Amino acid sequence: QVQLVESGGGLVQAGGSLRLSCAASGRTFRTYHMGWFRQAPGKEREFVAAISWTGNVPYYADSVKGRFTISRDNAKNTVYLQMNSLKPEDTAVYYCAATRVRLSTLANEYNYWGQGTQVTVSS
Repeated sequence: QVQLVESGGGLVQAGGSLRLSCAASGRTFRTYHMGWFRQAPGKEREFVAAISWTGNVPYYADSVKGRFTISRDNAKNTVYLQMNSLKPEDTAVYYCAATRVRLSTLANEYNYWGQGTQVTVSS
């Protein structure tokens, strides 16, 4: 089992940057593929980015490709989401999630979730 805690959210102007962190408990973090999802008010949770357990294979939603970068540090049990060139439509609660099933874009394939961190981008 793994517990996840996100941090780094906040209020930023359009064009700005934020880096989200997700700290995981347990000694098995390095065996999980990790994902970031987001949910805006009145909308369904959507995939943002994912990274393989080795850190060698990142995958991005088209809406964030070229602006966001996912990375992980297995020695620190942490996964990051660097968000650049932020847009108002990026405003959402951002969640990190863990799975052993496969590197996936589907929320229902992730077994463990953090509590979320709010990102608000003003225009």
